[in-house]
Amino acid sequence: MIYVYLIYKLKPMFRFSRELIAASSIPLVLAVLSKGPSYGYDIMKQIRDASDGVVQFSDGTLYPVLRKLEDKMMISSEWKVADNEKRRRYYILTESGKEYFKHEKVNWNFMNKLLEKLWKPVVATA
Repeated sequence: MIYVYLIYKLKPMFRFSRELIAASSIPLVLAVLSKGPSYGYDIMKQIRDASDGVVQFSDGTLYPVLRKLEDKMMISSEWKVADNEKRRRYYILTESGKEYFKHEKVNWNFMNKLLEKLWKPVVATA
């Protein structure tokens, strides 16, 4: 419990490198879209909420990722009119995007387990 408490207290100090944001942005967006169609602001909100406010994408971060995914045919998009009469562009995961995301989940889970293993303190034996 102390570990969780320390992370919570240190949250304002989190600073992510550009490389980490670049590497994780596609899997994060695909994870959101794997739950169903969504529009830009909602994608940013879901990522922010899931990270307890630590990871906050800006328009300048999100939309180039969405364009890249659309160019690679991992997602498609369509304009819809919301209940408030506002037009929104909804992004949808394609079949190839679903397949790619499935493989990415395996890769990221492996890397996460590897890092956890390498970061464990070495226990001295007598």
